[in-house]
Amino acid sequence: MPTSFTVVPVEAQGEERGPAERDGQRQEEEEEEEDDERDRGSGDGIARESSPFINSAEMDRGNMYEGKNMALFEEEMDSNPMVSSLLNKLANYTNLTQGVVEHEADEDSKRKEVKVPRMGTFIGVYLPCLQNILGVILFLRLTWIVGTAGVLESFIIVFMCCACTMLTAISMSAIATNGVVPAGGSYYMISRSLGPEFGGAVGLCFYLGTTFAGAMYILGTIEILLTYISPSAAIFKAEEVGEETEAMLNNMRVYGTCIIILMAIVVFVGVKYVNKLALVFLACVILSIIAIYAGVIKTAFDPPDFPICLLGNRTLSKRSFDVCAKFTESNNETKTTTLWRLFCDSSLLNATCDDYFSLNNVTEIQGIPGIMSGVLTDNLWSTYSEKGSIVEKKDQPSVAGSEETKMGGVPYVFTDIMTYFTMLVGIYFPSVTGIMAGSNRSGDLKDAQKSIPTGTILAISTTSFIYLSCIVLFGACIEGVILRDKFGEAVNGNLVVGTLAWPSPWVIVIGSFFSTCGAGLQSLTGAPRLLQAIARDGIVPFIQVFGHGKANGEPTWALLLTAGICEIGILIASLDSVAPILSMFFLMCYMFVNLACAVQTLLRTPNWRPRFKYYHWTLSFLGMSLCLALMFICSWYYALIAMLIAGCIYKYIEYRGAEKEWGDGIRGLSLNAARYALLRVEDGPPHTKNWRPQLLVLLNLDGEQLVKHPRLLSFTSQLKAGKGLTIVGSVLQGIFLDKCTETQKAEENVKALMGVEKTKGFCQIVVSPNFRDGISYLIQSAGLGGMKHNTVLMAWPQSWKQAENRFSWKNFVDTVRETTAAQQALLVAKNIDLFPTNQERFTEGNIDVWWIVHDGGMLMLLPFLLRQHKVWRKCKMRIFTVAQMDDNSIQMKKDLQMFLYHLRLNAEVEVVEMFENDISAFTYEKTLMMEQRSQMLKQMQLSKNEREREAQLIHDRNTASHSAPAVKASVAAAVPEKVQMTWTKEKFVAEKHKNKDSNVSGFKDIFNMKPNQSNVRRMHTAVKLNGVVLNKSQHAQLVLLNMPGPPKNRKGDENYMEFLEVLTEGLDRALLVRGSGREVITIYS
Repeated sequence: MPTSFTVVPVEAQGEERGPAERDGQRQEEEEEEEDDERDRGSGDGIARESSPFINSAEMDRGNMYEGKNMALFEEEMDSNPMVSSLLNKLANYTNLTQGVVEHEADEDSKRKEVKVPRMGTFIGVYLPCLQNILGVILFLRLTWIVGTAGVLESFIIVFMCCACTMLTAISMSAIATNGVVPAGGSYYMISRSLGPEFGGAVGLCFYLGTTFAGAMYILGTIEILLTYISPSAAIFKAEEVGEETEAMLNNMRVYGTCIIILMAIVVFVGVKYVNKLALVFLACVILSIIAIYAGVIKTAFDPPDFPICLLGNRTLSKRSFDVCAKFTESNNETKTTTLWRLFCDSSLLNATCDDYFSLNNVTEIQGIPGIMSGVLTDNLWSTYSEKGSIVEKKDQPSVAGSEETKMGGVPYVFTDIMTYFTMLVGIYFPSVTGIMAGSNRSGDLKDAQKSIPTGTILAISTTSFIYLSCIVLFGACIEGVILRDKFGEAVNGNLVVGTLAWPSPWVIVIGSFFSTCGAGLQSLTGAPRLLQAIARDGIVPFIQVFGHGKANGEPTWALLLTAGICEIGILIASLDSVAPILSMFFLMCYMFVNLACAVQTLLRTPNWRPRFKYYHWTLSFLGMSLCLALMFICSWYYALIAMLIAGCIYKYIEYRGAEKEWGDGIRGLSLNAARYALLRVEDGPPHTKNWRPQLLVLLNLDGEQLVKHPRLLSFTSQLKAGKGLTIVGSVLQGIFLDKCTETQKAEENVKALMGVEKTKGFCQIVVSPNFRDGISYLIQSAGLGGMKHNTVLMAWPQSWKQAENRFSWKNFVDTVRETTAAQQALLVAKNIDLFPTNQERFTEGNIDVWWIVHDGGMLMLLPFLLRQHKVWRKCKMRIFTVAQMDDNSIQMKKDLQMFLYHLRLNAEVEVVEMFENDISAFTYEKTLMMEQRSQMLKQMQLSKNEREREAQLIHDRNTASHSAPAVKASVAAAVPEKVQMTWTKEKFVAEKHKNKDSNVSGFKDIFNMKPNQSNVRRMHTAVKLNGVVLNKSQHAQLVLLNMPGPPKNRKGDENYMEFLEVLTEGLDRALLVRGSGREVITIYS
């Protein structure tokens, strides 16, 4: 029949409170949630990363339960929002500008306003990438690279570098479109794709690359200033011939230091000024490039007049003379020129002159013959040279002079460094960096998922076309000797690329000066923010101080460090020396971007869903290989140093850094590799040669879930030394649903102790209604596939004799039986609290092995493994075995020594003779006491069980009577007479006397009993063997003994505990060893 019912809202009780009270409570909840959000460090646990929402401002909890149609899901709504709420958040998404404003605490009110990003692909990605890629190398070194390497090899250099950045851009586009990329750009992408270790290492390398790029731009600025704009501004002048280079380097250092201080102050005062000037700097770059192309077109019909002077085939520097001739005719009178006086000892026509000067004529040719001149064929091939060699024109007639001719003071154009192909690659590569500019601005874009790939790839295509076309055009328009003249000495100190430009060389000089200035400022702006992003992630502890800054979030400390590192580059002072350094760091960064994309693609992780579809793992792998090849092509020793730095940072983060879970690809790769390896490992016993103890360590926890015997983990790490499998297990008694919190706490405590004791392994906490069953579950099910434990390590139950721990010995004996049934070895550490910690060192002493029965070689193997650890390293190994009456002890010793020799174990051997003798009165008495105690425990337990059984029966009877009063009489008739519903005083006294009499009669039987002969024999063995062991090994640092098996008859379990107690009595540290029934050590290779 239909039933009417009413749904009562969960908040009905809350509505009984006043509105003010409810609002107050709601406000407190919101404040707590905001505090929780602030307390989480950046990195793992950041709301922005762990939440499915992009702007995860907390919803008003009061509105969550308004829809009463969803009452069934109210409990889930605490953690999982309604779909309508989720869609509403995504629809109202706004990503704030990722500049300084994002961090400014004093602009909270502005942050609440919805700011719509206005930047599209062209302004937001294309132009910034263009500005960052085109720069100092194009204006200062590209002509020199073309002249030295030739057009063909230069084309190969540029093509390789551009292909590298294009492949990296494809990988970067895939990563950047796989979700939102916050501030940090490439660092964020790599760290979230490859994990904190790779992210931190590559992030710091990228930071160093950006910082050295700043130094390179500043050096380029000074070179333009002192060489082409105002040479007279030089502080250091060359006093003697040959000191020009050193003077120039000193000028670079002084001016560079001043400029870096000035730039740091500008950045410190405000980044907004740098951003305002960015458009001016970009305009300078674009105008300069247009001027170059315009100049090339003009050379086709009207080449510029830049004559160069040659002596024979040698190029002369026109800084020292004006007229390109040996002498001039004036009024029918021959006069010598300034050039004559530079090569001769006087101005007279009969003066003694340089041999080469006398033998060769002075000629003048056009430096810019034009695109139609056919000079391209002369510039196709490379002209590498040694340091200090003269720049010579090929195919120009010359007569060689004597070798003794002095070279000092003559106005030749010399090469300042030795040139070769790989060095030119290192110098050129920085000119293609800067491809990350778009991804770093992802927050400022209307549609980052579309703009980043389009803008970056378009910018790389444009700049690659500019570079490749410039190489061909420079080779087709400019004379080879001018191209190889790095500082334009043959063209009156003009910038070489400037001589080609139209309308004036000054367009290029001024344009390149401002563009290098701007690039230096941007490097000093971007690098500190990158360091701040790494520091705030908390993965590298020693740089966390650089995460702080001014009140508005400006990275002050990071800026100071950046300026300091930049100063190192300035002190190097040579643009050609700094360029390969930053090439290494950028190449390493790009290599790991490609690796990140390849790993994510190959793993096919569910979260890998980039909107950019034109990628493939083969392209990423090719890009990674090309980056690695270019690193070693540029400079193999710089490549090794960069890898060493990255490796050191990686290991530092791995051992000291904060543990982060970012869902990175390396973790996914590890899981895949682990799965593959587990499937490959046979699910069966390994070969004897591969056998090592894979430990299951059974820990006991106290009431606060703390480990009772921490030294057990110390002993584990000493035995394992980080090798093989270690599972640390423990059992909590109860029901899992009730013990969830205790289980988590216990796991945290155990893992913390494992970290302190440096025990590498896994933790497994089992909740079971019965302690014994929990141990059994662990022994049966711990491990996975072929990676299962083969040895159980546990502590001896010290309090097994105490009445309140009456089950401890039974659990222990059952554990021994179960390990035997599971064919697993068992190690029992007695007096575990006396075992050494990992910090202790034994400087002397022995590890004594008492080999009574053969257990597969466990007793031999364990001391060897222990002595690998620093604690036991200086202890000597001694092996004792017991000879019976019929044994030849001398032959036994020889055989044992030979056995140890084949096992490659160094140990002293001793055979102990143990003769048969009569059982002593002490042994007889000890056995009798043991059996009396055992019988007494049984009697006490039996009487207690009877009382409990009777009480339970009465309880059940009461329950039945209350539940069914109608059938009370019939049930009462069925109950035996001795059970009554009510305990009267008389009944209580009678029962008490009855139990007392039975107990007394039982105890009388105990004191009249005689010991079992089998137990007497066992006790005799234990006492006798203990005496022998104490005699030889009382002062040993550790004693290892064979552990006898438990009796087949379970009635003698408590006697078994007594035998083991007697066997090990008087030993400080003892390890009872029970083999698994298989050989674990072999003499064969």
